[in-house]
Amino acid sequence: MPALFIVQKIKDFLQPALLQMVDTLRRFVIAESPSLEKSYADRCCEIIAAEWRKHGLQVHRVRQKNRGDHLRIVSPSNSSRPKGQLLVLGHYDTVYASGTLEKMPFRLAAGKAYGPGTFDMKSGIVQALFAHRALQKLNLASNKRIVFLWTSDEEIGSDSSRKLIETEARRSDAVFVLEPSYGPRGMLKTARKGVGEAEIIVHGLASHAGLAPEEGINAVHELCHQLSHILKWNNPHRGTTVNADIIQGGTRTNVIADRARAVLDLRATSTAEMSRLERQLLALKPHLRGARLEIHGGFSRSPLDRKMSAALFKRAQSLAAQMNLSLEECVVGGGSDGNLTAALGIPTLDGLGAVGDGAHSRHEYALIAAMPIRAALLAALLATS
Repeated sequence: MPALFIVQKIKDFLQPALLQMVDTLRRFVIAESPSLEKSYADRCCEIIAAEWRKHGLQVHRVRQKNRGDHLRIVSPSNSSRPKGQLLVLGHYDTVYASGTLEKMPFRLAAGKAYGPGTFDMKSGIVQALFAHRALQKLNLASNKRIVFLWTSDEEIGSDSSRKLIETEARRSDAVFVLEPSYGPRGMLKTARKGVGEAEIIVHGLASHAGLAPEEGINAVHELCHQLSHILKWNNPHRGTTVNADIIQGGTRTNVIADRARAVLDLRATSTAEMSRLERQLLALKPHLRGARLEIHGGFSRSPLDRKMSAALFKRAQSLAAQMNLSLEECVVGGGSDGNLTAALGIPTLDGLGAVGDGAHSRHEYALIAAMPIRAALLAALLATS
């Protein structure tokens, strides 16, 4: 079947589904799903699972002890001998604690759906659901098995889901990530920085700040020296950033601090730059005599290199043009589970989810009118892969 005909059929099917998509989004959003609150996450997981079960799919809850359960949903190919696998990847956890809905309720205003997780990334899960529904109803099933994987801990590092993600990615010919798009034009993310976290712990020596300050070794002062030095590692031209976003130290104002710590956010655009930063961290030496440093952590996600996305983006751009949708690409500093799949050498296209703004903020929203067309784009990619 010609690609143009497929695209038009999918688009025509999904445009009238807008109200259903918004209602489904509402149900997903009011089921709060904080990464760190398993009971809430599991409740949301079951609500999402129930929607997918309605269409006769194989829905597996991958049980977790300390985090929300993950969802693995399998759509069989239209062939008795599948010619491969496609992975559609995303997460249902959010950065918002339970009770956030009281201050930030789900609401519709000026063509936008507001609420915790609307943009990042429950709209993406809704779009994937309706994309699959279109393929099913229009008899456009792929000749490849499609696995939809919705995880519960992406916002906190994907510790419990990483092995599952990488296992499915290795079985797949391509990965489509339903993280939100970027900017008002809904650009796809064809490259991401590598991401990491490091901790610096300073050990000093306590003493009385008034009677014997000279006998102490101030861990807070030592940490300030270290951070002042580390600040110089930031390099906008290379895309390298190091930020101290958590700092702790000291006990009382009249006690020389014997311990201090900082947690650093690390970002880099290449594996070489990642290695350089890690070497610099491990080479840090105390400034104050008698102080001692501990360095932990480093990079946990390699960059998503554009070469892993280029061919998929070109195809997405061509399909979008057939929908009269102009599609652009961008590089972003944030990481996603797409970093993990691309690092394995699997073609990965990211940012296929919602169009909107305000991830992790009080004004988070998804553009309602964009949901059917973005679902149609995903469906077309799956049908023609």
